[in-house]
Amino acid sequence: MNKNCTVYKTVDFIGKRWTLLILLEMYKGVNHKKRYNVLKNSLPHITSKMLSARLKELQKRGLLKKKVDSTTAPITSEYQLTKKGVGFINIIKDIKGWALNWDLKNKKCESQDCDKCEF
Repeated sequence: MNKNCTVYKTVDFIGKRWTLLILLEMYKGVNHKKRYNVLKNSLPHITSKMLSARLKELQKRGLLKKKVDSTTAPITSEYQLTKKGVGFINIIKDIKGWALNWDLKNKKCESQDCDKCEF
């Protein structure tokens, strides 16, 4: 497959470890916003280095935006899904729907509504 193919480039991006899970955790937040530490605690097995790298890449791709508040001490930052990021959640829901129909039977995860997921 040619590396310039749209499918190749898309799979290369979304197939990176933690990318989909970070987006899903962001979707669960109030107004799809979360601070770094809250996000890190939601994904306990991710390293800080990996989380920072993925967040930077998601910002670069326009799926997240970062807001820094320097009026507080210490300085705080918050991440939020962009419209593009929220739109991508539909793809994750489609993957989940396919898995529930054809592959993975999971009683706790039968709802298509991932923002209310307690997993």
